[in-house]
Amino acid sequence: MSERHTTRLKRLVQAPEILVAPGVVDGIGARLVAKAGFDAIYMTGAGATASRLGMPDVGLLTMTEMADNAGRIADASSLPLVADADTGYGGPVNVRRTVQAYERAGVAGLHIEDQSWPKRCGHLAGKTVIPKADMVAKIKAACDARIDPDFQVIARCDAIAVEGWEPAIERVEAYQEAGADILFIEAMTTMEQLAFAPKHFRAPCLFNMAGSGKTPELSAAEMEALGFGIAIFPGITISAAIPAMTRALETLRETGDVRPMRNEFTPFREYFDLMGMAEVQALEDRYAVDDSARVGY
Repeated sequence: MSERHTTRLKRLVQAPEILVAPGVVDGIGARLVAKAGFDAIYMTGAGATASRLGMPDVGLLTMTEMADNAGRIADASSLPLVADADTGYGGPVNVRRTVQAYERAGVAGLHIEDQSWPKRCGHLAGKTVIPKADMVAKIKAACDARIDPDFQVIARCDAIAVEGWEPAIERVEAYQEAGADILFIEAMTTMEQLAFAPKHFRAPCLFNMAGSGKTPELSAAEMEALGFGIAIFPGITISAAIPAMTRALETLRETGDVRPMRNEFTPFREYFDLMGMAEVQALEDRYAVDDSARVGY
């Protein structure tokens, strides 16, 4: 029997080597991350909001929209998926439903945060946080709701920007005691903070390489040396794609001709192969689809 994605994620996070999970917004990104040889994948809430709504991450997507998006990413990839679940979309009872929906969708772990609703991207101004006791209740509800005990509950704390460093650490200590498997201290701003967190807590810590300029940018090796168990790079795929799409569209608008861009495009066959053409063809072989109706090039 193959290892469950939840168990694999737990094992990889607890290993001495840091687990790097690039962020994606859709199935294309999921396939690219798997093809590149990574061991895990991350669904970014900010990216999902941008992809589905063309809007900033200010609490506009619902739980069912996020769970649906996560399920599509999980289906497109053979990798354990960590997914953003915002605030859990309500109180402890709502959090239970969120965990159950994400687990059914094939997610291996999720993070919930202690922001008030409507939440904000963790690196934007204007955040507010709920009382510590309320977040503790949410974490307990999340842990109770999972069917698979290896499903990873990640507690995210957004309180540094609101209450300061020491109150944030007190919150995270309480979240750890409530049962969180992984601790996510959002928007740390100094190397001193980054060095402190992994050594202070028993549970593995998550490094968020958001690229906002608030958290020092480090390599995966530097994060590992500090003691972090997992690093997410939320915007790497969508941020890299936007300049390429912009260049292509500007060229088309200015010249009306795509031929000069052909060497920058993924070739037609390579594109379909990436999307799993071989898998479809194998299924058609298995079910003896008539030769005249089989997909091909």
